[in-house]
Amino acid sequence: MVSAKTGVRLLLAAGLLAGPLAYAGDEIYMYKKGNGVRVYTDRIPRHTAYVRIENTGRPTASASCMGLTPSKLETRASSFQTLINKYAARHDVKPALVRAVMRVESCFDPRAVSRSGARGLMQLMPQTAAHLGVRDSFDANENVDGGVRYLKMMLERFNQNTKLALAAYNAGPTAVTDHKGIPPFPETQTYVKRVLADYQKNVSRELADAKTLPPA
Repeated sequence: MVSAKTGVRLLLAAGLLAGPLAYAGDEIYMYKKGNGVRVYTDRIPRHTAYVRIENTGRPTASASCMGLTPSKLETRASSFQTLINKYAARHDVKPALVRAVMRVESCFDPRAVSRSGARGLMQLMPQTAAHLGVRDSFDANENVDGGVRYLKMMLERFNQNTKLALAAYNAGPTAVTDHKGIPPFPETQTYVKRVLADYQKNVSRELADAKTLPPA
C-alpha cells in the first residue's frame, strides 16, 4: 500500500513530465545543470552526474492473480470473509469496501509481495506496517487489522470521501492533499476505478444475498 513517490510528485508539480512516467517499478534520476535547471529522466544514466531519486509507484501484487478462475478467486475470498467482517465491524468500515481493497491489492493471497515490498492481504508497506504496530504482515489477522485501520484513517482524513481515501491508500495522503484530489498517477487512477467497481459488485451481491435470506 502507499505511497506514490516524491520524485513523481515533483515532476508533475514542476510540469516536467512530457508523458506518463509514474509506472510501478520505474526509477527517476535527476541531474542539476550548471545554471540550476534540474533535468529528470526515467532512463538509466550514462554518467554519474545523475542521481537516482527513488522508485515510483507501487503495483498491486498482480502475480497473485495470474491464472485464477472466478471460482478459485471466490474460494480465496470466502476463506477470509470472517476476518473481513470482523475488522470491518471493529473499525467501522464497510465489509464490501474492505473486500474490494483486498481483491485489488492481493487477490486474497496472504503471501503476496509487490515489487516495491508491499506485503500480505492488504499490501502493507513495511514502514506503514511498523507505524500501525503490525509485526508480521504475512499474518492474516495482523495484516487485515492494520489494513482496515489504515483505510479507516484515510476515510476520516478525507471526510468519508471513498475515492480520495482509496487514492490515499494507494498513493499516500500527502499526494492527495498536494493535488487536491486523486493524483494524476496512472497506477493510482486505475487503482481507484478498480476498487470502486469491485466495491459496487460486492454491495450488489450483499443486497442479493439479503433478499434470499428466510424471514426472521
